[in-house]
Amino acid sequence: MVIIPNMGVQPDMNRRAYEERAKIIKALAHPSRLMMVDAMVDGEKCVCELRDLVGSDMSTVSKHLSLLREAGIVDDRKVGQQVFYGLRCPCIVSFFGCIEAVMKSNAKDKMELVG
Repeated sequence: MVIIPNMGVQPDMNRRAYEERAKIIKALAHPSRLMMVDAMVDGEKCVCELRDLVGSDMSTVSKHLSLLREAGIVDDRKVGQQVFYGLRCPCIVSFFGCIEAVMKSNAKDKMELVG
């Protein structure tokens, strides 16, 4: 069982701050976007690399990247005809560790039900 301290509602945060948190979390809430963010941990990636990674057409990848950029997760820069994307705050991937802990806890609970 994973114990996570009860943070409760933080008194210094207003509703707008919670909405901003939700915007960032929603931007991550797609398998292709998670794959792209994870790939950028090692550094910038061009759009063509990200397209090949997720196996989607360029239009779909561009829409995903636009959502990530609007949420402030990635930045982009153009070099000639290529556009490169990188993480603005690489610490975002530490969130993945917490998600993995929840997944392991869920799997353990399911195994206990059948075992």
